[in-house]
Amino acid sequence: MDSVGEDCNELKQQYDACFNSWFSERFLKGQTDDSACVPIFRVYQECVKRAIRDKKINLREIDPIFETSSDEDNANSSDGQKQQKGNS
Repeated sequence: MDSVGEDCNELKQQYDACFNSWFSERFLKGQTDDSACVPIFRVYQECVKRAIRDKKINLREIDPIFETSSDEDNANSSDGQKQQKGNS
């Protein structure tokens, strides 16, 4: 599957490869430290955010979970902690 932004496709492939390697070679063997993929994830995440802005995609129209979050929460929701804020 391609990324939301065409410019992000190569970054997505790099992150997917890193994640798949980490998952099969480490996570399934009990090693849960996922820091090896964090640098490429952050670069890919910024690319996706830029593509969403450039395409004027309104996340609130796509998924109601974003309706209770501020823009700052949306930017930080990748860790799953901020998304729960509106549901507490």
